[in-house]
Amino acid sequence: MTRTGIRIRLLAFVVLACVGIVYVTASYLGFVDKVLGRGITVEATLPRSGGLFEGSEVTYRGVQIGKVASMTPTRSGVSIELALEEGTRLPLDAPMFVHNLSAVGEQYLDFEPADDEGPYAENGSTLAGSMESLPVDEADLLVELDSFIGSVDQENLKTLIEELGVMFRDTGVPLQRLLDGGGEFIREAAANTDVTIRLLETALPVLRTQRAEGENIRAFSRDLRLLTAALRDSDQDIRTTLEGTPGTAREVQALLEDLEPTLPILLGNAVSVNQIVVSHLDGLEQLLVTFPRTIAGGFTGTTPDGFGHVSLQFDNSVPPCTKGYKPPSQWRQANDLTDAPIFPAQCRSGPPYVMRGPKYSPGAQRPPASPPRALGGSYDPASGLVYGAVDRNGDPVRFTDPGDLSILGDDSWKWLLVGPVSQR
Repeated sequence: MTRTGIRIRLLAFVVLACVGIVYVTASYLGFVDKVLGRGITVEATLPRSGGLFEGSEVTYRGVQIGKVASMTPTRSGVSIELALEEGTRLPLDAPMFVHNLSAVGEQYLDFEPADDEGPYAENGSTLAGSMESLPVDEADLLVELDSFIGSVDQENLKTLIEELGVMFRDTGVPLQRLLDGGGEFIREAAANTDVTIRLLETALPVLRTQRAEGENIRAFSRDLRLLTAALRDSDQDIRTTLEGTPGTAREVQALLEDLEPTLPILLGNAVSVNQIVVSHLDGLEQLLVTFPRTIAGGFTGTTPDGFGHVSLQFDNSVPPCTKGYKPPSQWRQANDLTDAPIFPAQCRSGPPYVMRGPKYSPGAQRPPASPPRALGGSYDPASGLVYGAVDRNGDPVRFTDPGDLSILGDDSWKWLLVGPVSQR
């Protein structure tokens, strides 16, 4: 290659390098955009500069979208001309904040809109900031910090430092693990950004619920404290119970296994008996009230030799009640075990049918045309009256102690039978 060719190539390299440097410099200073008419120019107003300077970055939620082109002082603060990139969609209501890029300064202007909906800034648009948009002034921060340090008691500060030394002594390894775990947690959260965002969004209703139920949570904490205190005071009893529970459980299990053939039958029969008892609960209560008194007076009617004789005989002078039951032609065969509609069979005939049946027991609903109860209703032991019960003459029935019936001689047994239901 000749010297002339080398010179031509060097000259071409120098020219291209100069053009590139000029273009990069012009692009950085915004001259290219001005010449070509690219980008968006908007105005921002602030009470103070906050440390911004011409050439400071302008970001949209941390992403650079332009630079500060110029700054002009005004009576109310400072007017800042922003050169934004072409196609930037910046909402007009987006709040702006001046932040520090590092600890040594390097302020930049960041827009943090609540959403990305319009209207958007165009050429000539104005965006206004307030004192909240500015960072804390370094002078004010130093003055406040000095005031805070001066207000700290030296002896208390010395005690605090000594206690912190005691607290963190020999904790280097756990603290390292804690920091490593925190770093791992942050990396996992960053790797699962969508899940983390959903977690933060769904956590807000939970936190609001916790705040709304604050009093209930505090009450629950107090009750839990009382419960744990009671458990602590009864520690020995609880230990004894827990130690004896396995043996007791094994004995109960063995008992249930021994009763397995008969216990289910017994419980099944008990259910049936319980249904009958519940259906006649008023009559059973009346029986439990009057039976002891009847028995107490029964022994006074015995014969002088100390024995009493009672004979029970069947009386068929009153035929069986048939009214309220199905006629024989509608009776089912005994071997018919299929389900059939429930028929409320009961005697619906008046006197003298089933005069001592369940329809005349206390609490039972009497059929039509039935006489007043001979003995029923609610019994008052103090007065002896049976409320809701009258005799054949319509007078209230009084159930009283018949007294010593042995003075009646051989007829005392008659009074024993008819006396309790005939006295008034």
